[in-house]
Amino acid sequence: MLLTSRDVASHRSAAVPGAFCLATVGLSNAERVGHRVPRDPSRWGTINLALQLDAPLSDTGLLEALSIATQARTAAVMDLGLRLPGGIATGTGTDCIAVAAPEGGQDYAGLHTDIGEAIGAAVYAAVTAGGQDWMRDVAPRFTPPPA
Repeated sequence: MLLTSRDVASHRSAAVPGAFCLATVGLSNAERVGHRVPRDPSRWGTINLALQLDAPLSDTGLLEALSIATQARTAAVMDLGLRLPGGIATGTGTDCIAVAAPEGGQDYAGLHTDIGEAIGAAVYAAVTAGGQDWMRDVAPRFTPPPA
């Protein structure tokens, strides 16, 4: 079960051959990896990703797919440029990623594979679009936590 602080109507999606990503993006719970800051739980936001793949992946392939999705999410958040006391945000404290793929024997889903490229492109596009919405609609009212 995924929970979100964003209205699900604000979801964004991206499809490329081999991958489809649906994302809700809230950044009021943003963090920079390695720099935790105190938060008011009533203001939490989060990033939730549902990623559907066409490639028949093994458990090993699914783990690698999750790693690529995480990288793409982080790259998109960093490119949004949300400044926190510890630096540029890299995600939120409550992000969730769900990956679904046909069961199979494909062990590789890394950056040098077709499916890895598709994962990266779909996740990056969906998180970027959702993050831009948040930056436009919510960030003007957002007060980052104190240093």
